[in-house]
Amino acid sequence: MENLINIVFCWVLGFGNLFSGPDKDFKTKRESMVKTQIENRGIKDKKVLGAMLKVERHEFVPLELRNYAYKDRPLPIGKGQTISQPYIVALMTELLELKGGEKVLEVGTGSGYQAAVLSQLAKNIYTIEIIPELAGGAERLLKNLGYENIKIKVGDGWLGWEDHAPFDAIIVTCAPGEMPLKLIEQLAENGRMVLPLGTGYQELKLIRKINGVIKIENIASVRFVPMIKKMGEKK
Repeated sequence: MENLINIVFCWVLGFGNLFSGPDKDFKTKRESMVKTQIENRGIKDKKVLGAMLKVERHEFVPLELRNYAYKDRPLPIGKGQTISQPYIVALMTELLELKGGEKVLEVGTGSGYQAAVLSQLAKNIYTIEIIPELAGGAERLLKNLGYENIKIKVGDGWLGWEDHAPFDAIIVTCAPGEMPLKLIEQLAENGRMVLPLGTGYQELKLIRKINGVIKIENIASVRFVPMIKKMGEKK
């Protein structure tokens, strides 16, 4: 009888683990991330908070780092690149003030996480990655996860994506050492661009084009991987 009770107990416990498995655990961690790391630090845009809650960050980090996916920290994704910390992703996204119908350019696809967040908030996302292996991996992952409004190309982000310009918003997820004038040229009237700028010390900048005049606002000090050229040189 005792053995039968033990068998039943283990069977029930097994079903309990089934219903509280990894997916549920990640969802709980993601909810905590949005509340404690993002909303409590001043991000107010409900659509941005909703996108951060919906996009599963653990899908965009290496398998061995998934337990850290919802910590407020950048994580390595290979090839010397990183996925930005959640708060910075939310902050840069909020600064774009997306309404839903925009065409957005991202420079620095990485794992595809930022593009996935943007895809919840704008009509079309165009994203450029200079490292072919990362671009290919992000493209496969985004397709498998069902993101259909994102186009990726391998190329030099410094040059932008002229074929699809002008863009209502531009986000740069790597740090150029000087202002990328080609990107400013591809920014639409009343458009907004967010980027980290600098080599040693980096400052997050918000750039707006108003009546053809460029206005620049300093947001915060940050640390991003440097923007690189085709031949692997830092910009």
